[in-house]
Order: sequence, then structure tokens, then C-alpha cells
Amino acid sequence: MSEKPADSPLWHGDSPLPPAPLGPLGWARVLLRGAPLGLITFGCLALLLLCRLIERPLCGHARPVTPFITQFVCKSAFLCLGMKHRTLGTPMAHRGAIVANHASWLDIYALNAPQRIYYVAKAEVAGWPGIGWLARATGTVFIRRDRREAKAQQEVFEERLRMNHRLLFFPEGTSTDGLRVLPFKPTLFQAFYSHDMPEILHIQPVTVVYHAPEGEDPRFYGWWGDMDFGSGLLRVLGARRNGAVDILFHAPIPVAGAGGRKALAAACEAAVREGLHDRLPAAV
Repeated sequence: MSEKPADSPLWHGDSPLPPAPLGPLGWARVLLRGAPLGLITFGCLALLLLCRLIERPLCGHARPVTPFITQFVCKSAFLCLGMKHRTLGTPMAHRGAIVANHASWLDIYALNAPQRIYYVAKAEVAGWPGIGWLARATGTVFIRRDRREAKAQQEVFEERLRMNHRLLFFPEGTSTDGLRVLPFKPTLFQAFYSHDMPEILHIQPVTVVYHAPEGEDPRFYGWWGDMDFGSGLLRVLGARRNGAVDILFHAPIPVAGAGGRKALAAACEAAVREGLHDRLPAAV
């Protein structure tokens, strides 16, 4: 399994969780949950790629069919894990983008289950085994922290947003233990201010809140610092019982009236932070 790339701006916070001790029953749970999760994920990936053979020549970047396959996989993942997935609020109907806090590798499933979205991810993610394949197949937009590519990336964002693709950004720039919201970096918010884009876009803040299984560390689902994906996956698959994740949709913010990218980033951060505190009072 892949670790996070060494050049990512990681949040280290407290000491990472130790690997979960797995006895015979734990490994049995890993198999009973992991086998159907893998079959559904990679079986539907094959189906998605077959559909794209028809969808791409006819529709280009537009994806009228394959996002439904992605949503099916994401909803099914929580059934396989025995984990509750709750949605509060409503995904917006406006054209625009989603911004959310980033706490776990499970965010990819949790945020895609109630809505059709396309992630914006660091270019390094494309090379991660498993996750990278899924990201490329589902239309993720990959970006590099390179000023020389800023204009080209801006054009890609604008093209996708004008096609009514809902792009999802993680403005913290890294993942955490799930008990806090880091400051939102305003850099990517500039993508919403080119040409006439402010007049047609709304940004919807979304809070992701994880509730650990009873008796477990509150950071159970967090993924931060140098924690590797494999140990986090085994912890969730091998748990005696899993907890829950809440997805809170806040009121969309019109870009035109936000007062610039820094003010927009601050407003989104405040909404996400308030949502975390409301559902998880111990949050920082």
C-alpha cells in the first residue's frame, strides 16, 4: 500500500495511531469486509472504463452515465464496512464547487456518496497504487504546485466548471486526525475569479465529521502525518464494529458577493469549522 508522498505539506499533530492489533477474528473481519469492498470497487471500475469507451467519444469530458457508477460504489462501501453514513442538509443545485475539510482516506467515499462530484487532487495522487487508478478513472483534476502550470490549470478548472462539473477542493491542503479544521488556503479559490466566473458560481462548504466506534480513540478514522494507507485500511476493515460519518451541507456562498478569494476562503472555513464543533464538541 502507498504512503503519502514525502513532499506533501503534511500535518503531523499528535503521535500517529499505532497499528491495530488483529487476532484471528480481526483478520476474518478484514476478509469478510474487504473482499466485497474490493469486488465492488474494482468490478465497477472495470464497468466504468467500459462505459467510458462509449461515453468519451460521444460526450468528451461530459459524463452523463459513469458518475452514477461512482456513487453506487461509494454508497456500497459503507454497507460493506458496516459503517453509518448520514447526510444533513442538501447538495446545492447551483453551478459551482464544493470545499470540505479533509480527515481520512474515507472522505473520497463519504463525500461522493450523496452527490456527483469530481475531486481536485495533487498530481502525486495519480501515481498511488489503487487510489490513483480510481482517481484517474473517475475524472479527478490533478494539479501541480508549479507557477509555470498555473494558467493551464486555471483553464482546466474553468472548462470543467462551465460544463457544470462540481469540483471538490480540500483547501486545508492535507488531512488531519478528524478533530480539527486547519486554516483554508486561499490559493485555489482564485480559480473561481477568472473572466465572468464569479457571476455564475456558488461555493458550498461541507463538513465531514467522523464518529469513532464506541470505546475507540476519537481519532480512529483520521489519516495524518506519515501514517500509511495500509494500516488505516486494516484498522477500519478489522474493527469489531464501525462508527459513523456525517456529511453536513452548508448554505452555498455566491462568489460574486464574497469579497475576494481570501474572504471567500475565510467564510467557507468558518462554516466548516462551526459544523465540526456542532457535531463534535471536542473538536479543536
